[in-house]
Amino acid sequence: MNETRILWVDDEVDLLKSHILFLRAKGYEVDACNNGADAVEMVRATPYDLIILDEMMPGMTGLETLPLIKEIRPTTPVIMVTKSEEERIMDKAIGSKIADYLIKPVNPNQVLLSIKKNVHSRQLVTEQNTADYRAEFGRISSLLSQAHTFADWCAIYRKLAGWEIELTDSTDAGIREILSYQEQEANNEFGKFVKRNYLDWINRRDEETPIMSHTLLRNRVFPLVEEGRKLTLLVIDNFRYDQWRSINPLLHDYYDVAGEDFYCSILPTATQYARNALFAGLMPLAIDKLMPDRWLNDNEEGGKNKYEEDFLMRQLQSLGKRWKTSFDKLIRPEAGRRLIENIQHVYDADFSVIVYNFLDILSHARTETEIIRELSADEAAFRSLTRSWFEHSDLYTILKMLAEQGHRVIITSDHGTIRVDNPIRIVGDRETSPNLRYKTGRNLNYNPKEVFEITRPEEAQLPQGNLTSTYVFATGHDFFSYPNNANKYIRYYKNTFQHGGISMEEMLVPFIVLEPKR
Repeated sequence: MNETRILWVDDEVDLLKSHILFLRAKGYEVDACNNGADAVEMVRATPYDLIILDEMMPGMTGLETLPLIKEIRPTTPVIMVTKSEEERIMDKAIGSKIADYLIKPVNPNQVLLSIKKNVHSRQLVTEQNTADYRAEFGRISSLLSQAHTFADWCAIYRKLAGWEIELTDSTDAGIREILSYQEQEANNEFGKFVKRNYLDWINRRDEETPIMSHTLLRNRVFPLVEEGRKLTLLVIDNFRYDQWRSINPLLHDYYDVAGEDFYCSILPTATQYARNALFAGLMPLAIDKLMPDRWLNDNEEGGKNKYEEDFLMRQLQSLGKRWKTSFDKLIRPEAGRRLIENIQHVYDADFSVIVYNFLDILSHARTETEIIRELSADEAAFRSLTRSWFEHSDLYTILKMLAEQGHRVIITSDHGTIRVDNPIRIVGDRETSPNLRYKTGRNLNYNPKEVFEITRPEEAQLPQGNLTSTYVFATGHDFFSYPNNANKYIRYYKNTFQHGGISMEEMLVPFIVLEPKR
């Protein structure tokens, strides 16, 4: 802290010697002057970390000096000190973007607290967060050993994602490494949990079975529509809980969060499977059997998510729901602009659905485009990129428009995504699916200990490309690599965001209910 330089401007500066000596004893460098004109020249010559400015000075007042200082040093925090409690002066000072406001007489500790708040807040928050996480580490480790239900894992994921965000700006590389280790340990244990329970979830419905892709609309969404309020379901592809946390503050002025929960994506955690199951209310095997012309296996050519609206309408009809419904799928930027211009059909619907594909496009662009890889080098950078995109997107505009109309909104996804860094070997033929997190095909060669294998796809209610097809899923941060040209392949895909496999990030999908502010 002894490198922090402070300028104190007050026409009675001689009376402040005890304050200045107190601050110097705390390790601060403090300069002083008694008028606004000198203050402006000193600020021009020296890059101060903070300025304490008296409001009531003869000649040029503090409020007149402030804009001149801001013109030279726009980001330097200024603390305004005055004898007056007049609201007009306070409003004017706050409107001029002061950092803090103190009423005379001030005591040394008051000044010190304001300095800490405005100069050292980030450092102090980081130090406190580091100490808090160290204390929490043992409790989370204990939760990992005791987690037996889907709800237990949601609670653990919520905690870890929260710490990931809290420690984003930490300068303590050691604590970030500890958190990374604990996240990997959690995903390893979560993978074992899924392997033990997944087939039971699919084939047996009881109180231990989580809400999953194919049961989400029926159990979570439709009951809200039944309440008679207009509701919009927003499905953002590849959307994770930490990304929700990154955009949540932008929505505070428009919505209250009425619910923040999770549901479980089916396997594979890929759009072709999870999103079709979501809208059809059926597992992929049932879709394939009931509507074979609308389901394509991995090894078949053609669009694999072309019938989502048809699936939704069939599900509504089968449940006897006669709501006025709209469905919009936004894949390209111009589609968002068109929806803004023609949004009346969304306003008029009892139940409207908007599918937004941008994050999926961004994830693939990160793999294929060097500049996007640099902008989103890790989870923190990817969250930042997500927030920046959202803040300037048509989707943000659409959400504000829906809030004005009083629409309740659900934000969710079909699956999440995870940054992969550990290649595992697999061998397959030309018919093997290309996804890096799961493979389906015949004659697959792999180490069974490294994957979750489903040798009888019908047990997981998954279609078979042929009679001997199997499915294998990568867990944690693994991704499948072929032995041919392996080094080049691994370099290309390592540290990219992928989906299709088993991890908390992919399977624990956020389910957010937003109530418009009245």
